[in-house]
Amino acid sequence: MSDNEFDYIIVGAGSAGAALANRLSARPDKRVLLLEAGRESHPWSRIPVGFARLIDNPAANWLYSAEPEEATRGRRVPVPRGRLLGGSSSINGMVFVRGQRQDYDTWAQLGNRGWSYEDVLPIFKEMESYQGGDAALRGRDGVLKVTDNKESGPLYDALFAAAEQVGIPRNPDYNGASQEGISITQATISNGRRMSTAQCYLEPARGRANLRIETHALANGLIIEGKRCVGVRYARAGVPQEARARAEVVVSAGSINSPQLLELSGIGRPELLREHGIEVVQALPGVGENLREHYSPRLRWAITHPGLTYNDTARGVRMVGQVLRYVFGRSGLLAMSAGPIRAFFRTRPGLEAPDAGTAFFPFLVADGFRLARESGITGIATQLRPESRGSIHIQSPDPRRHPAIRYNFLTSPIDRETLIAATRKTRELMDAPAMAGLRGAELAPGPEVSTDDEILDWIKETAETTYHPVGTCKMGADPMAVVDDQLRVHGIERLRVADASIMPTLTSGNTNAPSIMIGEKAARMILAS
Repeated sequence: MSDNEFDYIIVGAGSAGAALANRLSARPDKRVLLLEAGRESHPWSRIPVGFARLIDNPAANWLYSAEPEEATRGRRVPVPRGRLLGGSSSINGMVFVRGQRQDYDTWAQLGNRGWSYEDVLPIFKEMESYQGGDAALRGRDGVLKVTDNKESGPLYDALFAAAEQVGIPRNPDYNGASQEGISITQATISNGRRMSTAQCYLEPARGRANLRIETHALANGLIIEGKRCVGVRYARAGVPQEARARAEVVVSAGSINSPQLLELSGIGRPELLREHGIEVVQALPGVGENLREHYSPRLRWAITHPGLTYNDTARGVRMVGQVLRYVFGRSGLLAMSAGPIRAFFRTRPGLEAPDAGTAFFPFLVADGFRLARESGITGIATQLRPESRGSIHIQSPDPRRHPAIRYNFLTSPIDRETLIAATRKTRELMDAPAMAGLRGAELAPGPEVSTDDEILDWIKETAETTYHPVGTCKMGADPMAVVDDQLRVHGIERLRVADASIMPTLTSGNTNAPSIMIGEKAARMILAS
């Protein structure tokens, strides 16, 4: 085998790709090449609160933005994506949410065999190491370390009590038998350090002679001969390179870059490809379509009791105390995940499972994700399973130019109704008696915003995403599907896609855990084929 020839080539070392590289290279007889367009790492990545420093940092973030649309009042909503080993798992808020049983059963009901909850549960258990919950449902010895946030205190006690007062029960494990309830957030954090897939999957595999990891390697096209994928063309530090795959190429570049690479390679909607001078290799109109994302308004309240929020305890010289808490106890602001307490609830009677949720931050932020001077709390309301669908498509045959991201938020009536209801439920929780001694004025949207139309207008003016794009290379057998239930690209041999882009529908919560599961499952499929 020549130096540029491998059994498997994986494009993208993110949440799914890193897991895939670990599992495939565990077979010493298989030679694996892992290509990552970004850098090795970033100093802020290992410290949990570093996500605030990486959310708009071009050194570790692609810094995409969506096209203006009516539902954003013409704003270009930021779309951060990780640009280093571990991908977005190295810059995200580290929140670990599997999603609901119904999410995966829906995938199976759409014709995707092997993707029901009972099918994927063993993979979730095998990949995680979590010491809480029911051992029948949770993994104890996996490579991915998951822990509960260490946050506690009067503000958290009040939130738990307020939730119960408005019909949201306390749930010790939202990744267990039921998601419904209010819980301390589970996070990919261990001993105060971020547990990205770079840390948990790539570091243990780095010493393997059969695994090559190349960073700063931007893929610009798949090498396709006839209807068979045989390799990848890429540029490393600007120098053209080419690698060949004896067995398979797996695209794990994420929901934005995976459809982009397929289109650059002639796989996609024929008229779009021809418009950019790209020869059509395989007509697949679903490439880049079916984009789904959580569109989430940020509600804010003042907190009147002193010393309960990080606005009081971490601004200015007080940050020295937080640094000491982190150094000696691996606790406090620096050790915290995004939204350390979260609630999942139903917005209307008759629903089988929660359709909305709210994540709470024990502080207010100013511009640039800096702690605001005023003490307060932020609640991010979310519809769990939006129906509105958008698209991601190339704007040029140049792989360095960002694709056009069009979310089409709130085009489905159920999305508008549910997000308004989620906003009202979050307000109801904060207005509960248990919060009365702590809660000050509602700062956003403010008491003057009360009717459904006013709430919807405020959402359009201010909401952001929660950084969970999925679905742009969806799995299925219908005319708009891109891959089958084995993640093989329709019409092209020896080519698979394995990342969040294959999700037919959005899972109920943060998408990092499901993305890692997809990489794990893809490895099992490939090694069994």
